[in-house]
Amino acid sequence: MLLKHIICIPLVFSLAACSRDVPREEGSDAAGFSAPTLATIAAQAQLAKTLPVEDGIDLQEAERGFIAREDVLTVKNAAGAEIYSATGYDFMQGNYPDSVNPGLWRQAKLNNLHGLYKVTDGIYQVRGYDLAVMTIIEGRNGWIIVDPLTSRETAARAIAFARKHIGNKPVVAIIFTHSHIDHFGGALAIASPEDVSSGKVRVIAPAGFIEEATSENILAGPAMGRRAIYMYGRDLPRSPRGKVDNGLGKEPAMGTVGILRPTELIGHTPQPVNVDGIDFIFQYTPGSEAPAEMTFYLPAYKAFCGAEVMSRTLHNLYTLRGAKVRDANRWAGYITEAADRFPESEVMFFSHHWPVFGKKRIAELIKDQHDTFRYIHDQTLRLANQGYGPREIAEQIKLPKSLMRRWWNRDYYGTVKHDSKAVYQMYFGWYDANPASLDPLPRIEQGKRYVEFMGGAANVLKQSQASFDSGDYRWVSEVLSHLVAVEPKNIEARSLLAKTYDQLGYRSESTAWRNAYLTGAYELRHGVPDQGVDIASATELLNQTAPEMFMQMFQVALNGPDAEGVNLLINFNFSDMNEQYAVIIDNAVLSFRKAPASKGADATLTLTRPMLVKLVTKQVGIKDVLASPDISIKGSTLSLIKFFSLLDKPDLVFPIVTPKH
Repeated sequence: MLLKHIICIPLVFSLAACSRDVPREEGSDAAGFSAPTLATIAAQAQLAKTLPVEDGIDLQEAERGFIAREDVLTVKNAAGAEIYSATGYDFMQGNYPDSVNPGLWRQAKLNNLHGLYKVTDGIYQVRGYDLAVMTIIEGRNGWIIVDPLTSRETAARAIAFARKHIGNKPVVAIIFTHSHIDHFGGALAIASPEDVSSGKVRVIAPAGFIEEATSENILAGPAMGRRAIYMYGRDLPRSPRGKVDNGLGKEPAMGTVGILRPTELIGHTPQPVNVDGIDFIFQYTPGSEAPAEMTFYLPAYKAFCGAEVMSRTLHNLYTLRGAKVRDANRWAGYITEAADRFPESEVMFFSHHWPVFGKKRIAELIKDQHDTFRYIHDQTLRLANQGYGPREIAEQIKLPKSLMRRWWNRDYYGTVKHDSKAVYQMYFGWYDANPASLDPLPRIEQGKRYVEFMGGAANVLKQSQASFDSGDYRWVSEVLSHLVAVEPKNIEARSLLAKTYDQLGYRSESTAWRNAYLTGAYELRHGVPDQGVDIASATELLNQTAPEMFMQMFQVALNGPDAEGVNLLINFNFSDMNEQYAVIIDNAVLSFRKAPASKGADATLTLTRPMLVKLVTKQVGIKDVLASPDISIKGSTLSLIKFFSLLDKPDLVFPIVTPKH
């Protein structure tokens, strides 16, 4: 998973309470999702016949070492709002319903298994308390915690449950395997900054961790957060026609997030470290699944932690919420390196899912996942060198049967299709070399012309209904997207497109695809959500963010057209950090440098980083800042007000299935 903090995963669960735009049709459920069509039912049945043979080994491994589970697992925040619920998926029993891909149903049921498990002597896991898994390793004097989940609330619940059953030992160390928030966001439930600064608790992370964890994707945050609502299905009801899983686990917790600064960094392979009497051998794997990532081997237990470099699903080379693509070639190389360095492993556990037991099984998973990334990488380039574009490559490329027969290679999270497009993008970028792709019309203008060429809205609807009736849903979604772009209030078009997205979502093996389709359908029926990303829940995380990142946030927030002709120089003085920045607006561009206060500045603002965080997270407004006794202003207050007036407020709930007009 890439970084999922305030800008990547919505931190407060809120079912969109919008007015219903599309009337509820006969056969639809409470949220308006339509029934599976005969074409979808037939497609699901056909797919079920092609799935790997069920041997029950995954279920055995998933339940191996079971110690205890809570009958009701719903976690709430301090205000009483639900931020995570495993119990909400209790409806998942028996065979797959026609509204869920049969392969995905199997994975989702396995991810439903939550509780405390013994991996091997001295190693335990708490699973199903968040998207990720918390691993607990017994040291000489206390517990070593690996990846303390997404939120303070879920991490607190998980560690409290574990202590009831395996002992109330102190935490002596925390290990962050990588820089995505579901692996560090709950850290403050495990230890305090004072515990770390005093030496009571060690914090070990890969080199570059704090920079990546606090900065990655911040500049694109609002757009990425909005897109993440689609990928993770935030507003979908948990139901057979709604949200059933997230591939890597049930769902990310939408609670309070924080971070602890590492005391030790892993920056090369192999890097041996003794932690509370336990020998670790770390493998440094930057630029694989995360910009800062590592795995480790425990020789005493012959146990290997694959972090998220390996998992029980095909992973993302490109994540649908939007992020830089990942290097399949490099990723595959790390997998081979792990196999070569740690061949004695008898158990392999991950940052998600359940472990793999036995040398033979471990070797099979490692080889299969290496070969899967290699195949996608190599075949994408082979086809590109034959002259095919990204769409044509995605349509052609299929894993060989020898790889498809493995459950852990299935498209539960990433997909072969969009991973191949990621490989293409990494080497060639967005342009497919067809001149028609150089300067296409924007969606609305394109839609007007398509609808006109197709004989007008009435004819588009008539032809689309015929294609829908024949089960040609991919084509219907493309055609109707043009009509809805032109006529966003056309109820008939919205209704038919929503039903089309329903069917595409039901068929999707990937949870990211399913959630995207069904959220699109939900939005067509109910409108955009009332609430976007609650960045105030990440205050503790932002308090660790470097001031340079806030300056960069100002840069991308500057409204260029409004700033034309404006010349301003503002000094920012962080009194609690003894750091000063000169911020300049000129040529409709905001630039900054770390420098002593300039005497020729229009204004000098002296404040603390926590006060700036409150301003960025909307806990206070500019008027509060100007009136606060905790800040001081020298020079022109009007210039300072002018500066902030030029910074656009991002739209956290912009429409997606209908373009922004």
